This record gives sequence, structure tokens and C-alpha cells, in this order.
Amino acid sequence: MENFDDNLEKIKNMIINDPINEAYTSKNIMPLYSVNKNSKILIVGQAPGIKAQNSKITWNDKSGDTLRQWLGVSKDEFYNTNLFGLIPMDFYYPGKGKLGDLPPRKEFFHYHDLILPNLVKVKLIILVGFYAQKYYLKDLVQNNLTNTVKMFDSYLPKYIVIPHPSPLNFRWLNKNPWFSNDIVPKISLIVRSILNNKKN
Repeated sequence: MENFDDNLEKIKNMIINDPINEAYTSKNIMPLYSVNKNSKILIVGQAPGIKAQNSKITWNDKSGDTLRQWLGVSKDEFYNTNLFGLIPMDFYYPGKGKLGDLPPRKEFFHYHDLILPNLVKVKLIILVGFYAQKYYLKDLVQNNLTNTVKMFDSYLPKYIVIPHPSPLNFRWLNKNPWFSNDIVPKISLIVRSILNNKKN
């Protein structure tokens, strides 16, 4: 019988020892994600922020506060890996750019293909931002994030697509009030239904 816990540990060691991460590993910075084989809901983000990386706790910032509010969950629930798996497209803080943090490194994305087969109890994958949506949805992704999120219902029940909850994204949220008014209530209902289902 396949041991998914062992597989996940081997993949983590592969990430740590990958030459593309040498600059992080040499400073004893470890990949930032949390998941186990029993995770029911998988949240795929962009990359850790500097505050999250320094604290070694993923989504440990204002973006995380907003995300948990959208999901309708407590911190205890959010950080329970039997409930939520938290894996960004890049498991390390990519650095600062001119307009916020740099994008996740594309050469890192293939580790998702190794991790996912070991998450045998996942009922829902929440794709946060366009990088995650483009990678996971492939040809089903729309031409931009707004149009992808507008197609929210078409990706259910496997995927939920949402914008990034960063405070820097306030212009998008103000310009698209339909997301907060119509989509967020749906998200919390779907998430709560999965968490409350004892048969999962």
C-alpha cells in the first residue's frame, strides 16, 4: 500500500535540495506550505509574502485575514492540515518588484504535479489569483482574472476561482462589487458544507 506521508516528505526534500532554491536553503529558509494526505480543501496561492516567510506561517498577513473572512473559517480551522492544504505556486518569497512582490517562479510549478496525487481526500481546490488559475485550469482559463472569476459557477464543483485577497487589490474589489456581494457568500457555504461533512 502506497504511503502518501512518505511521498510528501520525499517531495519536500526534493524541493529543499533543488538547485533553484540554493539561495534560500543556504540561509536555512525552508519551503513554506502545509498539507497532508487528509486535507479536504486545497488552497493554491501565488507565493508567500515576506511577513509569512519570516514567521514561517503561510498566509500570516492581512491577505490571510481577508481570505479566511471570505471562506468563513477560523484560524484554527484554516491551519488544521486535516481540513486545509495550503500550497502556493512558489513555496518561497520571490522578492520585491516595482509594483509589489515579484511573481512566482514558473520553473517551480511542476512540484504541484508531484504533490497533488498524494492528496487523496481533497474535495475542492481554491485557486487564488491568475497564476494558479492559469496553471490548474489550462485551456479553461479565460483571458484575464476578472473574466475567469465571472465564470465562477462553471468551474464548480472541483474548483473555486478567486482574486488575490491582498490589500493591494482593493481597486479590483471596488471595481467589481459583484464578487463580494454574490460570490463570497457562495464560497463560505461551499466550504462549510465540505468541512461539516463527516463522511469526507
